[in-house]
Amino acid sequence: MHFTIQREALLKPLQLVAGVVERRQTLPVLSNVLLVVQGQQLALTGTDLEVELVGRVALEEAAEPGEITVPARKLMDICKSLPGDALIDIRVDEQKLIIKAGRSRFTLSTLPANDFPSVEDSQGSLNFSLPQSKLRRLIERTSFAMAQQDVRYYLNGMLLEVNAGYLRAVATDGHRLAMCSQPAVIDQVDRHQVIVPRKGILELARLLTEQDAEVAISLGQHHIRATTGEFTFTSKLVDGKFPDYERVLPRGGDKLVLGDRQLLREAFSRTAILSNEKYRGIRLQLESGLLKIQANNPEQEEAEEEVAVDYNGAELEIGFNVSYLLDVLSVMGTEQVRLILADANSSALLQESDNDDSAYVVMPMRL
Repeated sequence: MHFTIQREALLKPLQLVAGVVERRQTLPVLSNVLLVVQGQQLALTGTDLEVELVGRVALEEAAEPGEITVPARKLMDICKSLPGDALIDIRVDEQKLIIKAGRSRFTLSTLPANDFPSVEDSQGSLNFSLPQSKLRRLIERTSFAMAQQDVRYYLNGMLLEVNAGYLRAVATDGHRLAMCSQPAVIDQVDRHQVIVPRKGILELARLLTEQDAEVAISLGQHHIRATTGEFTFTSKLVDGKFPDYERVLPRGGDKLVLGDRQLLREAFSRTAILSNEKYRGIRLQLESGLLKIQANNPEQEEAEEEVAVDYNGAELEIGFNVSYLLDVLSVMGTEQVRLILADANSSALLQESDNDDSAYVVMPMRL
């Protein structure tokens, strides 16, 4: 194997692929990246056995074909440290990878390509495409609500629901829920649900950089595959039953509050400073035209804010984890937001004021 490549052309795909590779591995080959040269194309593959990412780069000159695996982190650090305009010459010599650029020369250890595991290559039963910007929006609007290391393993990921005409993402950690739908050209008659693990979702989001370009999605029995121009991403699915999110959506809330998103966000941020660091609780007091926000902590410190809102219902006092409210307000895009409440013991529903494509549910706290 022998090829030359511009530093910039190699670094971008290498950084994305190396992101999948775990630092601490049970198998030495899993901390490596697989390099495959065929014709005028270099393919780089990284995997942690759950998520696999293949990046493809066109080579400007004909290359000598071959395949080998090399330590991902070291190769990336070498590329990063070279000058921006460097031309890198890479070849395999006696089971070592030799990298030359200008007056620099590096020799890296390798492992055979046959040792490298590949995610099973089965045909997806359901295939569709949508603009990268739509899939990115779905992930950005909901991924913050995914659980981290919850014993209910099916919460450590995101539900993707495919239905005729739309794609929906739902994430919950048991205390809050985020849901977003986007129209998509899908000829699926029955509702089809899969759970994509947390790491898979975060890696997938990093790939969706071209707003208008399409991403092709393929859903199989045990895998999801997403293909863009330069990358093929594959992730195992979580085997489990996701909670029935429609039952969680609050119905019958009779208290409708309309407020300025930025004003609310700033007021919540200031109040949060003096909330209990562990529980992050704040108290909301609603009265006609006004929302009072209060926080206190074990050191007997207090914060109070008042925000004018569009509200003319009965008075209500309710507690929330302020972090959950801030997470929602920071992913919304409109100036106005609406908050629908029923009573002090019922979950709140938050939405953008002028569209229903996203919905956020936050459970109340007893303070």
